[in-house]
Amino acid sequence: MKLSAKLIYFITGSKLAVVLLFILSMPFLVARIASEYTNYSLRDQQAKVIRDVHRNGIDYYLQGDDSFGSYTMLKEEYISLQPATPKLQLDTIKTARRKVEQDTLNYRVLSHTFKIKDKNYLLEIGKTVGSINQYNKPLQRIALYVLMGLIALTIVIDLIFTRILIRPLGKIIQSKLINRKFPFKDESVPVKTSTQDFKYLDESLISLMDQINIDFEKEREFTANASHELMTPISILQNKMENLLADDQITEDVAMRIVGMMKTLDRLKKISSSLLFISRIENDQFVKLASVKPADLLEDIKEEISHRLEDKGLTLTIDVTDKVTLKNVNHDLLFQLFYNLINNAIKYNVEQGSVVITDAFNKQGDYMVIIKDTGIGIAPEDIDFIFDRFRKANLTENVGYGLGLSIVKSIAVYHNIDIKVASVVKQGSTFTITFPKGMLV
Repeated sequence: MKLSAKLIYFITGSKLAVVLLFILSMPFLVARIASEYTNYSLRDQQAKVIRDVHRNGIDYYLQGDDSFGSYTMLKEEYISLQPATPKLQLDTIKTARRKVEQDTLNYRVLSHTFKIKDKNYLLEIGKTVGSINQYNKPLQRIALYVLMGLIALTIVIDLIFTRILIRPLGKIIQSKLINRKFPFKDESVPVKTSTQDFKYLDESLISLMDQINIDFEKEREFTANASHELMTPISILQNKMENLLADDQITEDVAMRIVGMMKTLDRLKKISSSLLFISRIENDQFVKLASVKPADLLEDIKEEISHRLEDKGLTLTIDVTDKVTLKNVNHDLLFQLFYNLINNAIKYNVEQGSVVITDAFNKQGDYMVIIKDTGIGIAPEDIDFIFDRFRKANLTENVGYGLGLSIVKSIAVYHNIDIKVASVVKQGSTFTITFPKGMLV
């Protein structure tokens, strides 16, 4: 999962968790807020009554009576003022039951005692619990709407910020890792970012890629030089041995030994020639300007390799359309690619076996050539290494120098061709060569 997706899921999940927690705690919070607001309202009314008493006198409320009482029409609020015992001291707010006329209701009651002209009075101001709670649900609904709006707004802001924040990381992955093919020929351009961690990662990748390129160039130069330099002494040794064989004075035993050495030299010469060929491919010393029909190319290979088929009694079937033409390729390299694959299909086949070559198009419109044989197959643990140099999978067959498939791989990389291998031991192997649709005429 991508980092951006993880961040988005985390942000969304955390916001939803906050919403859930808020919803669960909302009734308690709203009830608490309503209670505190009621307490504040009662205290405010208490202050007004005390001010009126001090300004206008106690008779402003009592009007000659011993006590004062008043309530609203629906009995939602009431106020009472009456004499109290001298020792009574109250200043509380609590929920209590009060009887107003014939109704007994639950009130939030403020009780407060005060003295006027050395007389102690008890002031009670009450508000019904029902009138307090009637606003709870609307308050909860409004609070929920506000919260959901804020959560949605913060999610949008977080998503935008997250995308902006990790955009340099996406550019680093796109420019340094995705669709990059070794060797890295184009110069790596640093990604502009103000995030120090991303900048350090980008610089480290550029440095690593440069070092890999340097090491690869050194290895490629050494391989090319060594292969080239070996050709001269090998040719000299071959000439000297041929001259020795022409000498009538050497014995038959010595002649056989010289022939054996000449075979070893010939093998060494082929290895050097193959390494030099791979080096030329990797150094882009071949032009890709030709247009080639795979059907014609495969027929030419079949004609050239037909004697190999007769030796094992094999049948080679080519069922490829002649309507496909590949552009911007090198004819000789493609010939070598198919030749090596078909040659291996023959070399590692069984007596009276077969090689079948077909073609098809995949869903993306890419062109595929499939080479299937009935040979000895490749073990699953060897498939990942068959294109490595000097690595032979079929160790039971003492043939080849481990460079044929390396040449195939180098040609494929040079042409941006994809090669897949499927194989079952003692049943055969299938090589699928896929040409991008951009190579089709």
